[in-house]
Amino acid sequence: MADDPYRYFRLEAREILDQAGAAVLDLEKSGSPRQVERLLRLAHTLKGAARVVRQPEIADGAHAIEDALAPFRAAAGAVSRDSIDAVLHHLDAITGRVVALDAPGRPDAAPPDLAAAATAGRLREEPIRTVRAEIAEMDALLDGVGETHALLNGLRATRHALGEARHLADLVAEQLRPRRPSEPLRQSVAAGEATFAMADELRRSVDGIERRLGAAVDQIDRELRQVREAAEQLRLADAASLFNVLERVARDTAQALSKPIVFEATGSAIRLDADILAVVQGALVQIVRNGVAHGIEPASVRQAAGKPPVGRIALDIARRGNRIVFSCRDDGGGVDLDAVRRVAMRRGLAAPAAARLSAQELIALLLRGGISTAAAVTEIAGRGIGLDIVREAGERLGGTVDVATEPGQGTTFELAVPLSLASIEALIVEAGGATAALPLDAVRAALLLGADNVSRSATGASVLHEEAAIPFLWLPRVFDGRRLPVGRKWPTIIVVTASGGTAAVGVDRLLGTTPTVVRPLPELAPAGPIVAGALVDAEGSPQLVLSPEGLVAAARRQDSAEPEAERLRPPVLVIDDSLTTRMLEQSILESAGYEVDLAVSAEEALEIARRKRYALFLVDVEMPGLDGFGFVERARADPALHDIPSVLVTSRAAPEDRQRGRDVGARGYIAKGEFDQAELLAMIRPLIG
Repeated sequence: MADDPYRYFRLEAREILDQAGAAVLDLEKSGSPRQVERLLRLAHTLKGAARVVRQPEIADGAHAIEDALAPFRAAAGAVSRDSIDAVLHHLDAITGRVVALDAPGRPDAAPPDLAAAATAGRLREEPIRTVRAEIAEMDALLDGVGETHALLNGLRATRHALGEARHLADLVAEQLRPRRPSEPLRQSVAAGEATFAMADELRRSVDGIERRLGAAVDQIDRELRQVREAAEQLRLADAASLFNVLERVARDTAQALSKPIVFEATGSAIRLDADILAVVQGALVQIVRNGVAHGIEPASVRQAAGKPPVGRIALDIARRGNRIVFSCRDDGGGVDLDAVRRVAMRRGLAAPAAARLSAQELIALLLRGGISTAAAVTEIAGRGIGLDIVREAGERLGGTVDVATEPGQGTTFELAVPLSLASIEALIVEAGGATAALPLDAVRAALLLGADNVSRSATGASVLHEEAAIPFLWLPRVFDGRRLPVGRKWPTIIVVTASGGTAAVGVDRLLGTTPTVVRPLPELAPAGPIVAGALVDAEGSPQLVLSPEGLVAAARRQDSAEPEAERLRPPVLVIDDSLTTRMLEQSILESAGYEVDLAVSAEEALEIARRKRYALFLVDVEMPGLDGFGFVERARADPALHDIPSVLVTSRAAPEDRQRGRDVGARGYIAKGEFDQAELLAMIRPLIG
């Protein structure tokens, strides 16, 4: 604090200014006396805090806000426009002074008066607690928690070993338990009794250690889980944090141009990576300002066209698959494409082809910058750089910018950026022996239906829901190749809605809902279109997050409910207990023209292989139960399977492991650490023929 006397004041002041800005905008719309009271309390708190750190200009500005609002404290009428403008002016001036305090150790800064600080603290009616963290610090915290969880898993293994030691002590004690001996054996029995007593003491000691270690591990696990969840949320920011800024931009721009407008925003429940919001905010400011300046017509023009005199700017933030879409629409006159064409021709930006440019090509010119249809250059418009900022934001985040305009009806800007981190409420499902998450806001219903409720045809399967047939997707078929069950009760069917429509998704069972943070998949681990990202469960293991859009599209393709009648592609059986690995290998093989079935264990694979003839087995080595070496041995010993080649894929790359693979009869061996798609295909191609 001695080095930076404004460290905590800046945090508190920014929080107060954010709240005050939102309250003023709400006051302008509703005229609620409660907002007047709230603003007076906020200004009073800020004034006291500013005086503590000896910032008289900020304190005077807060006092001026009190003066502007005090006459309306008990008044029944609306606060005047001039008073609201004055309050906003003072808030802007205070914000500038707070920003100027960001350089610690100013020579003119006096140390804070601790006595005055205590007095100011007693005067506050609504204490405001603020916590702000750097992204890098949050990432470091999350990394540390992840590493600690890995160590915790090692402790669990130690706990298991202790259990085995206790069992061994039980066996030793049982063997040494005194019997009824004959007289000549009394001496040896005495020695045996002493040994038994020691073994019994060992057993009790190990049992106590195991209990204490188990309790400690469970407690650490609970604490780490809470810390990780809290840190993940701190890493994110509410999308609603954009709304006040953008509403203020819309209001100020409309007031400067004498255009009445209303600003609406939806999507506040979404929490996103703060880095994304920081970049997107600048682009949205330009889009909103552009919508008011160029889109919304003057009130007289709107009324002449049969529109309401008040223009409308609507912002919506939504998740679509693995992208976050920021959509901003105005109900103005649309982009004047003829004016864009004339400016482009005059400036030589597209000559001589400008006369033949399509609407989308003209909009692309606008996004490049340098074109403005404003009649004159002002502080708001006219320089042709606003939409250039939008395009740069999209490129910087690896996203896209789409513009749709309709003459006389308005314009919609859509900025879609890849999902980095996002907080969602997820429905956890089990399908095909694996668990996955589905965004809960896309789930419309969960049904229990019999097999006779599913209609099958040559084009696929469908389910009757609310008197309409919707396409059906059997999710275990996608994950592990399990066929559509018939003749028994279905565990669960989930009705999923996305922008592409509605579909029914069959799963084995529901495991509950949980708030979680969605992360993108690594670039080296591509997945199919039904996957939107991944999450980390309570055990620190990754799980797939499914895309509602991808599920609906897959159901509409009708290629996953039933196998095709005849396939000429060579069939390959992929055997791996990891869902991610199975889907990756399936994607590679199907892209290369192979038919792929999936098994989650060696035991299941042997059952599947006895029902269908395969050209190749692609086998993971390390699996629960029977491992890959054991599978190859059994397949080679089976007269019906002995001639089918097997390729082992494993993280065990030691020479002795490779030799063991050759000894059991594997025809190929690929180390996951050296995994290469081309190498895999080159290896299996001659084996299949």
